[in-house]
Amino acid sequence: MKQNAEMQQASSRYDGLKWALVVVLVAIAVAGNVWFADQALLYRVLGVVVLGLLAAAVALTTGRGKSLAELARNSKREIQRVVWPTRQETVQTTAIVLAAVLIVGLILWLIDMLFGWLVSSIIG
Repeated sequence: MKQNAEMQQASSRYDGLKWALVVVLVAIAVAGNVWFADQALLYRVLGVVVLGLLAAAVALTTGRGKSLAELARNSKREIQRVVWPTRQETVQTTAIVLAAVLIVGLILWLIDMLFGWLVSSIIG
């Protein structure tokens, strides 16, 4: 327990420097993309992707990055537990929604026509 707390304190001590490095890497990626605008698009994209992955790797070593990674793992586990509807249930639900939209659309159209007729008869 004490060792875990020391690890948290040590990682949080360098988190500011790690985030500064992430900002510098992203700035280099942006500036490099502008600076090498005359180069082929493939090389610029590869450079931005490599620097982006490097920045993401550094960011994931911070306290917040580790929390984000843990949240992603928990989300994946939770999605695996979800009971997804069958194809038949999906088709039936979609049909019900489409029918409801059609009915409400027709009702609104009729109300609009009624009000239009009323206003036309009042105005002349």
